[in-house]
Amino acid sequence: MKTKNIYNIIMAAAMGISLMAGMTSCQDWLKEESFDFIQPDDIEDSDKGANQWLTGTYSKILTMFNSNNFPLIWEYDSDYLTGPSWAFGTFGAGNFQNNSMVNALWEDGYAMIHRCNFSMYKVNSMSNVNDRLKTAINGELKFLKAWTYFQLVRAYGPVPLRKESISETGDRNVPRSEVKDVYAYIIELLQDAETECYKNTDGEYVTGHVTAGTAAGLLAKVYATMASGAMPNGTRLWVYGGKPWSGEGEGKAYTEPQKIEITTHQLPGYEAFDPQVYYTKAYEKAKQVMDKEYGEYSLIQTYSDLWKRANSNGSEFLWSLQPSASDTRYCEYYSYHFCGIEDGSGYIADGLWHGQRDHWYKMIESKDLRVKEGIRHRWKRGWTYEVTNKLGAFYPNTEEYRKKVENKEAPFNDDWTYLSKQFDLYYLAYTTKYLDRSDRTTTHGDAFYPLLRYADILLIYAEAYAEVHGTSDGIALGALNDVRERSQATLLSLTGEGNVADIIDFRSNVLKERSIELAFEGDRRWDLIRWGIYVDVMNAIGGQDEQGVNKVRSEKHRLFPIPSSEIDSNSSINENNPGWS
Repeated sequence: MKTKNIYNIIMAAAMGISLMAGMTSCQDWLKEESFDFIQPDDIEDSDKGANQWLTGTYSKILTMFNSNNFPLIWEYDSDYLTGPSWAFGTFGAGNFQNNSMVNALWEDGYAMIHRCNFSMYKVNSMSNVNDRLKTAINGELKFLKAWTYFQLVRAYGPVPLRKESISETGDRNVPRSEVKDVYAYIIELLQDAETECYKNTDGEYVTGHVTAGTAAGLLAKVYATMASGAMPNGTRLWVYGGKPWSGEGEGKAYTEPQKIEITTHQLPGYEAFDPQVYYTKAYEKAKQVMDKEYGEYSLIQTYSDLWKRANSNGSEFLWSLQPSASDTRYCEYYSYHFCGIEDGSGYIADGLWHGQRDHWYKMIESKDLRVKEGIRHRWKRGWTYEVTNKLGAFYPNTEEYRKKVENKEAPFNDDWTYLSKQFDLYYLAYTTKYLDRSDRTTTHGDAFYPLLRYADILLIYAEAYAEVHGTSDGIALGALNDVRERSQATLLSLTGEGNVADIIDFRSNVLKERSIELAFEGDRRWDLIRWGIYVDVMNAIGGQDEQGVNKVRSEKHRLFPIPSSEIDSNSSINENNPGWS
């Protein structure tokens, strides 16, 4: 099994092809009926059968992303992402009540938890499974359940803890557990998973599965989330943002991002956590991953190699989603939204709707590869006058790029004319992270998506270590600069002008770095939420952003409303989150 890939196994199983050692062909084993997603009679008591239960659970992750809900629900409601208001819909405008995306996070989340619970029940009832394999499968299922609960508790606060499947208990009426109890369960699951899963260096490890390192890395992120959410009211930091433009009519112009001083608000339910205790746990766990106690992980040093599909299981990626374009059940659509699809001549035929705001781009050095290579600087759309008149667009409208266009420097040295149409609905900082697809002409994509990567671990370590030990020994700064160095950004310093020796400046720079490094990876909203600054940062935009997307938020927006379907069917839940009916 060492050479197999979990995503190939899922695809093969769906087509009835035997890729797992000894797997019996089964056309409908992924089909979900009633509460059970696999027909029990199809699964034999063997290593093969146990692996089928695990693979069926992984398939739910792929089907979750096989929609226009994921990962867009993690992206739309943030300060930096924007696009035409129609492309953001009611959710992007802050209308969360009875919203299909909000409902999908809850419903798909609990469907995933059911799969984990039921698979564990079925695998543990088997008697002819290798003991080490059974332990590893249990570890992976525990991780998947912990990951799902982490999404739910951040989004909804107190949530029901379903530790056994409905198929076993028959009980739909489970009350919400307090935030502290949900996190305690997540930690318990991840601590088991980090000892039970295979390391990526083990001979039995199957590429694409989560590992002991994945569990340890997520545990560090969970600890950091708990710690930052518990920071006392009035903790100081700053962000770049503010109103997107000044003036009106011909005098209208984009503004430079403003440095906004903000004080934090402790999150309800997080007062049970001691920030120093959990930040200590966060940096210690991150350091164990960095010291390779859980397997081999490191930064991919060449930025241009980072987002190649060939590296989706490389040293940087503790866990990544790897869809398939050959089956519409297991493809992805986020690359269509973020990068667009092209016609045979290379024109954007559809998509390419969502990008980062001008403020995000302007706070980054132009030499930083995360904008120099990580942002698309020219494109040609195929559904407007641009094709007829051989006009294209370039971004950003700065002196540097205006000169490139005027001097026809590559890649502007073709026979097109490139304009920078500020205030156009499609004048955005578009990512190149998801451009590597087997076919750029179809909406059915196979661009991989990072669910946890090593750069995130380094930034967690930098943040957590500094909050406990300060910045003077340079240890936290070293981890922060490791991430910056790969992108050829200017290294930060503890001395001289613009130094980050002060803890306020350091934590603010870590938050800034996360917004740059992890852009389009579903983290920005949760970073603002966990620091208790989400409402202030969003409202600092002053209403609508450059593209007319409503960014006004109130305290109720910090948590999503529980779907009415859950309240109607679960008699143990009789009220919604504050501000929602």
